[in-house]
Amino acid sequence: MTTLRDAESRSKGWGTARSAPPPGRGDRRPTQRRRRLQRILGEHPLGLLLSAPYTAFVVIVFLVPFGFGVWMAFHDFFFTAPGVAVPHPFVGLDNFRQVVDDASVRQAFGNLLVFLVVNLPLTVVLALLLATGLDAVVHWKGFFRVSYYIPYVTASVATLAVWIFMFNGNGVVNRLLGDLAPDPTWLANQHLIMPLIAVYVTWKNLGFYVLLFLAGLQAVPQELHEAAKVDGAGAWRRFRTVTLPGVRPVTSLVVLLSIIMTGQIFTEPYLLTGGGPNGASMTPALLMYQKGIQQGKPDVAAAIGMILVLAVMILSLVSRRLTERRS
Repeated sequence: MTTLRDAESRSKGWGTARSAPPPGRGDRRPTQRRRRLQRILGEHPLGLLLSAPYTAFVVIVFLVPFGFGVWMAFHDFFFTAPGVAVPHPFVGLDNFRQVVDDASVRQAFGNLLVFLVVNLPLTVVLALLLATGLDAVVHWKGFFRVSYYIPYVTASVATLAVWIFMFNGNGVVNRLLGDLAPDPTWLANQHLIMPLIAVYVTWKNLGFYVLLFLAGLQAVPQELHEAAKVDGAGAWRRFRTVTLPGVRPVTSLVVLLSIIMTGQIFTEPYLLTGGGPNGASMTPALLMYQKGIQQGKPDVAAAIGMILVLAVMILSLVSRRLTERRS
């Protein structure tokens, strides 16, 4: 039989077990805090410290001006003399209404669409073909890489001067074409000036995209090409079934970069035609310069910039979704 003393000792033991905290509960909070801090800082917190200067650069040079541009787009803002305090009332969507009702803005975005239709297919097709040919070259590969890349690193002012010399009324191209030369000439033709600018930008930036595709081609396993050869696949079939799927991520990147670059077109129409003839080569970036600097309407220019950013983001998301579906 259980004695009274045994019962008392058992009851004391149960009481001690209930009152004592479970093992490890006191250490849970520091562990959770440590995990939460590691989730925020990452596995290597020193990387945040090393990237802090560049992060500060991005914030100061990009995010702060972008935020100020958003603020200007919704206010009646204009330039004043230094030290002069002038109220800038909130106007809501008035600046955006002016932009939508302006025919020159619609024309500028239409020109940008023409540029994109010409530039994007040319960039992807030519860069991929040149990279494929360069990947098959055994000798002088470094020479060809540098040759493709030279226009990309050359100043636009210098290369545009050459193109003006080639495509003006008495230029080399018109002399070669003879009676087939367009009238009016290239730089004064409303229908040809934007495609001509698109061809120039394609030629200038082609070397950069060739190197991207070349890196993607070298990442495709050689065993896939050898297996296709064993199965009797010809060069075109290997290109279609092995090369194209292998460089699909690079193709998506090239399309994305081309779309972003399209929204930044400014130097080429500014130096070639100044936006003419009759606004045929006007772009949103160049129109922002004219509205904000020359006409003194930075609030309207900021509204154009916000619409441009939104359009580029939408096109980028659509291209990415299409690429993901194909993948």
